[in-house]
Parts: sequence; structure tokens; C-alpha cells
Amino acid sequence: MGRSRRTTHRFKLRFPERDIATWASRYDYPPDPTIEKEIVPRVKEARYLTKPDFLTLCRWKTPRSQPRCASNSEEFIEAVSRVALSTPNERLRIEIWTLLNGVNWPTASTLLFWLHTEEYPILDFRALWSLGYAKPPKYDFSFLVRIRRFLSNTCMQVWR
Repeated sequence: MGRSRRTTHRFKLRFPERDIATWASRYDYPPDPTIEKEIVPRVKEARYLTKPDFLTLCRWKTPRSQPRCASNSEEFIEAVSRVALSTPNERLRIEIWTLLNGVNWPTASTLLFWLHTEEYPILDFRALWSLGYAKPPKYDFSFLVRIRRFLSNTCMQVWR
């Protein structure tokens, strides 16, 4: 039997750590007061996402996925989000989002970024380039754990 090879993810900033704030200020995701002041507090109180709120958050990350995201039923979005926002199991917390049509790891990470009490980075090809990846790797739970650990030790406070 062949041995399985374990992928090791190594992160290395392409610029000095002291320049993080400068580079972060150049990256311009448009602010959305509706998300910050209405959706996030509503979801944190209710502990689940409604379909309109789900579509707004997904649109913020990537408008291209809207038709697929819209194909999810209100009931399924609520059920998935209830589990994602209540489970203590971190792997389930991220991977359950990918059961929804139109949600892959980058969008799942965005949902956790906005809605979970713990800090999560948004998986984005530009940010990953800054960490030494010419193209994004295949995402998996191990990658998310490692990137969270790396960012919490270096630069997560700049992005919040």
C-alpha cells in the first residue's frame, strides 16, 4: 500500500510585518453598514441566518455566486446556519457552510468572519498571495487551522 503524503502549508509574508497596515489600507472591500449594523447583530441574537441576510453576505464576498446561493431554501439556510453558529466543533463550523449551493471555502470563511464570535480570516487569493501563495491551494480544514494560527500570531489584529 502506498503511503499518503501530508501537505504542509507554510506561510511567509512577502513584505515586512511592519508594512501590514499599509498594504491592508490599499485593499478596499467596500464597507457595508447594513452588514455591520443590522445583519450581524440580528444573526448573533437569533443564532441563524435568514435567506435575505445570507444572500447579502454572499454578495459582499462574490456577486458571481448569487444564482447558486439563491437556489437554497430558506429552511436549509436556517438549519445549516444554526449548526454553524452553535457547534463547538471547529471543523463542522466551517465545512457545514459548504453544503449550501454557491458556498465554497472562501465564502464559508466570510460567513464565519462576520458571524462567529471567534476571529476567522477571509480566504482570499490576494491575501494568500501576500502569504507566499502564487495561486490558492486546495482548501481544507488543516489549511484553515494553520492560516488562523499564523495570522493570529502575526497580523489578525490589523484586519479587525
